[in-house]
Amino acid sequence: MKITAVKNFPFTSENGGFYYIVKVETDEGIYGLGEVGLRFWGAAVEESLKHLSNIVIGQDPFATEQLWQKMFRGSFFPADKIYCSAISAIDIALWDIKGKSLGLPVYKLLGGPVRDKVVCYPHNIMHDTESLIKSCLQTKKEGWKFVRWGLSETEPADSQNPGSMGILEPVEAIRLAETQMAAVRDAVGPDIELLLDVHTRLDTTHATTLCNTLEQYKPFFIEDPLRSENPGSYRTLARHVSLPIAAGEQWAGKWAFREVIEEELINYARINLCIVGGITEVLKITHWCETHYIDIVPHNPLGPVSAAACVALCMASTNVGVQEMPRQPGSLDRNLFPNQLSWDDGYAYAPDVPGLGVDFNEEAAVAKRAEYGGFPPRFRRKDGAFTNW
Repeated sequence: MKITAVKNFPFTSENGGFYYIVKVETDEGIYGLGEVGLRFWGAAVEESLKHLSNIVIGQDPFATEQLWQKMFRGSFFPADKIYCSAISAIDIALWDIKGKSLGLPVYKLLGGPVRDKVVCYPHNIMHDTESLIKSCLQTKKEGWKFVRWGLSETEPADSQNPGSMGILEPVEAIRLAETQMAAVRDAVGPDIELLLDVHTRLDTTHATTLCNTLEQYKPFFIEDPLRSENPGSYRTLARHVSLPIAAGEQWAGKWAFREVIEEELINYARINLCIVGGITEVLKITHWCETHYIDIVPHNPLGPVSAAACVALCMASTNVGVQEMPRQPGSLDRNLFPNQLSWDDGYAYAPDVPGLGVDFNEEAAVAKRAEYGGFPPRFRRKDGAFTNW
């Protein structure tokens, strides 16, 4: 079997969602699907995919380790984060091909099941504290065991001005976070786990204050409290904070995780399969974490292909904390993705079918092709200084 094509499909759904799916085809008619993690850098990723296709076309799709090395090291400079996102999509698709060719689910290729199902957490809707509480109570009623929301902006952007940025003042945001976590804990009770995602928006001083302020509410973890460029900064946080920390969703390649794993600076590794380098790379990081008793919490803000790859990893890994799942598996645009994961009572189930168990409607995806561009919401301080996305 040989790889014959690498195709990319950026498209939107009827509800406004954006997906970036990669399809790797072979001369035996078997194809695999991957998903791109850096959607806002889509134009650059598309060019990376075109470049990398020169390496993989004509090659054996079972040679995942060799192809990964060639894609990562195939130029004078090793791959950067954008290239790693492209590598990730291709690599995930290759594992999908291997599973389909052998007639086995991907999780059985990764070592087989160590659990029957994977506990997940949702993305809770928040416009204000009242709407957050309502969302958390609803997800509790649906059977989720976790609730999760993000660090709030302190002043919203001007909806009438497309270029307007919201304001995020760290001290004010910390006060608001305490108010919200106290209210949510009171509403959902002691048995639901609480997660707060800071989205890498704080420095070490403010992150330390935030964590120590929220410790009394016993959150399951605080996610990505620090900017991601310098993983070594987690040393400072680890010296002053005792509640669990999760980090890593913006890191590409195993080397970015070296300090936080080897020095045990985090409690949970937020590995993004669609950025870090795909399944081939994430297996190495996961087993590395296991030697330091660090659980993985795979980052999954994307679509059904990413979700299926994450759940396959969790099914075959012993050191799993919880799996991010923005919405119930199986509820994402069934006209575009007719085959998806199943879900019940807070748990995702990997389908016992060859490959990842996900397919997409290629004709519909082509019809809904979307152009790249734009940026996520961005924030500034009151003095006008730009802070972060």
